Amino acid sequence: MALLKKETHTVWDVVVVGGGPAGMVAAGRAGERGKKVLLLEKNTVLGKKLLITGGGRCNVTNNKTNTREMLAKYKGNDKFLFSAFSQFDVTDTLEFFNKRGMATKEENEGRIFPVSDSAQTVFDVLYKYMQEGKVTIQKSSTVSGITMDKEDGGLIIKTKSGNDIYTKSCILATGGLSRPETGSTGEGFVWLKKLGHAVKEDTGALVPITLSDVWVKKISGLTLPEIKLTTFQNNQKQESYKGKLLFTHTGISGPTVLNMSKDVGELLKYGEVTISLDMFPSVDTGTLKQRMQSILVEESNKKLKNVLGQFIPSPLVSIVLKLADIDGETSCHSVSSEDRVKLIKNIKDIKLSVKGLLGKDKAIVSSGGVTLTEVDFKTMQSRLVPNLFLIGDVLDIDRPSGGYSLQLCWTTGYVAGSNV
Repeated sequence: MALLKKETHTVWDVVVVGGGPAGMVAAGRAGERGKKVLLLEKNTVLGKKLLITGGGRCNVTNNKTNTREMLAKYKGNDKFLFSAFSQFDVTDTLEFFNKRGMATKEENEGRIFPVSDSAQTVFDVLYKYMQEGKVTIQKSSTVSGITMDKEDGGLIIKTKSGNDIYTKSCILATGGLSRPETGSTGEGFVWLKKLGHAVKEDTGALVPITLSDVWVKKISGLTLPEIKLTTFQNNQKQESYKGKLLFTHTGISGPTVLNMSKDVGELLKYGEVTISLDMFPSVDTGTLKQRMQSILVEESNKKLKNVLGQFIPSPLVSIVLKLADIDGETSCHSVSSEDRVKLIKNIKDIKLSVKGLLGKDKAIVSSGGVTLTEVDFKTMQSRLVPNLFLIGDVLDIDRPSGGYSLQLCWTTGYVAGSNV
C-alpha cells in the first residue's frame, strides 16, 4: 500500500477527531478490537462538554429499553437509527457502565444518572476504557482539514501545526455549534462540505427562551416542578408542554423549555409568540377556587399578601398580585369574588411574552448537520467518502433533553468503533 511507504509518518488504523463522549467511546471500542487508535482533541483537556452535561451530574441515557419507543423520541429519524440501535441500545449502555463499576439510578421521566451524581464518574469510565484499548491521546491538537489519499483510499488529517497525519480510517466526532467554549465550533461541517457532503444549517436545538417581561428577573432561580406551558400565535393555540420550569434572569429554562425551544423558534419566524403558564395543570379552576376560599376563610384577618404564599411559591406572590391588579394589603375577609376570579386566572394563565431564543452558544445540543441519507447507519460510514465515519452531533438528528443526546453518542460512537 502506498500509504505505508510514507515512512516519515506513523500510519494509524483509526484517527478519532474530537474528544467528546461520542469520540471517547468510539476510540475505546476501536482500541478494544485491537486497532491502532489516535484520538485528537483541540482542547487542553478531554470531555469538557461531557463534564457540564446535566448540570454536572450527567444524564447518561433514558430508561426506554424498548428500542422502538426510544427511537420515537428522535423525531422521524427512527428509520435511519434502527440499524445502529439494534447493535447498541439503552440496555447495552447501562450494561457498559454498570459492569465497569458505575452504578446508575433512574429519576423523573426515565432519566438515568450515575449514583455518584457526578459527570466525572462517567468520564473516568470512558477514559479507562480508552486506556485499556491502548488509545493514544493527543491534546491541544487543532485539525484544519481532512482530505482523501487517492493512492490507497486512506485519509490525510491536516493539522494547524503543519504535521499531516495518515490514517486508514477516520471517525469524525467534532460535534455541532452548541457550547463553543467546550470546543464545538462547527469546523467539522466545513471539512465535510469540502468533501461533498450536504450539511443542513446548524441552529441551536435545545436553548433557553428569553422573555420581554421585566418581572422575571426578580424571581431568577425559582423552579416550578410541575407546570404546563402553552404557546399562542395570533391568539391561536399552538402546542402545550408539561414538566419542570426554571426562571432565569433573562427568561425561562429547564427541561420543558429546552424541549419546546425549537418549536418556538419556528413560530417566531411568522410573528409574535405568547406563552401561557399554568402553575397547577392537574387541578381544575373550580377546585382551585375552593382551595383559595378555604385559605382566605382560615386566615380571614390576615393580609392577602401574607397568606397567598400558602397557595403559590412566595417569590411569585407580589408578581401575581400586580398582574391581577389586586392590593396585597387587603384583608383576606375583604377579598371580593371578582378579585378571587382574577387571582385564579393569573395562577392558571400567566402570560409570558417571548422575546427570542438564546444563541447557539447556550444550546445544549445542536440542530442540523450531515444529511442522514449520506450515512450508512449499519456502520456509521459516509456513503460519499470511504473510510470516513460520522457520529454524534455531526449528524442532523433532533432530540429532546432527557438523556437522548448522550445515548445517540454512545450508540453511534460504539457502532463506528466496531466497524472501522
